[in-house]
Amino acid sequence: MTMKRIIISGGGTGGHIFPAISIADALKRSGTECEIQFVGALGKMEMERVPKAGYPIIGLPTAGLQRKLSLKNLALPFKVLESVRQAKKIIREFKPDAVVGVGGYASAPLLWAASGMKVPCLIQEQNSYAGLTNKLLGKRVQKICVAYDGMEKFFPAEKIMFTGNPLRAGIMPPTAEQREEGYAHFGLDPQKKTLFVVGGSLGARTLNESVQLWIVEKAESAGFQVLWQSGKYYKEGIEKFLESHPCANVKNLTFVDRMGLAYAVADVIVSRAGAGTISELCVSGKATIFVPSPNVAEDHQRHNAMALVEKGAADIVLDSDAREKLMDKASALLANPEKIAQMEQAIIALARPDAADVIASEVLKLCK
Repeated sequence: MTMKRIIISGGGTGGHIFPAISIADALKRSGTECEIQFVGALGKMEMERVPKAGYPIIGLPTAGLQRKLSLKNLALPFKVLESVRQAKKIIREFKPDAVVGVGGYASAPLLWAASGMKVPCLIQEQNSYAGLTNKLLGKRVQKICVAYDGMEKFFPAEKIMFTGNPLRAGIMPPTAEQREEGYAHFGLDPQKKTLFVVGGSLGARTLNESVQLWIVEKAESAGFQVLWQSGKYYKEGIEKFLESHPCANVKNLTFVDRMGLAYAVADVIVSRAGAGTISELCVSGKATIFVPSPNVAEDHQRHNAMALVEKGAADIVLDSDAREKLMDKASALLANPEKIAQMEQAIIALARPDAADVIASEVLKLCK
């Protein structure tokens, strides 16, 4: 069997890196011998995370457009041109049979160069609202794997394949055994309903402030417990707050090391609405209230959340309303088991646990 040589490009956030690694892992277990080369952006988290997952990576000097007026934007065209030049060199030397783009700074110059050099290309669009880069690349690539309906408004319909988003390892529908293990792991009371508030590895200021207000005003009389992942960016401030406002109903963690167990113990989840997180929640089958981040390009997260809300699979509170309304809405949902059951049924119907394997199969089909 001939070795297939595949480049996977993208990163910048966990939302791009986890799917990229999942696709690489799926290619490795496909039964086809594959040599995989990652290409990322210098200084971004993929340069550390990808080697830890066991794959080589080359960094390009590319960067993103600063949305605020910045002198850094003046250097951007030169960085992009240099990145395209370096991308062409990587392609000439590695000689890939196919190239995969998952979004992020490095994805654009690498796929632009590859498609111009007639290398078969696939992009994986994680969001329900395609970004400018992928819309431009959509005209040049052979296959576009998507996770939401209605993507024909962004891409040529004949190139689209609905696959769902690849998941990181360890995410699956929770079992009763996992739930028990989760209560022990996090030191929670199995007799109480559990709200899991998760703001990503860095944390989310709005979610943290919403929980803090609730602790001050209402936590003492609440009949449920909160597992609160507040993020490393806010670690010091949250620890000081909890010293002066100790709360038996709240278990605070800077980072959740075993997300599958956190999903298992949760009766309701409060979360940002990144595409990867949504895919994990679909597979976990959990009733969720989304608080979309207002600080992402093209308002991706609100579009992502509304795609589920419109199907009765989730609820939403806007970031601007969260401090006032979020914890009351979560409390009301925890007290409504019928609504939770309806939301769980609707969200798990959207799950695509085999997404990485399906995408890997499409990549191998492109390898001529």
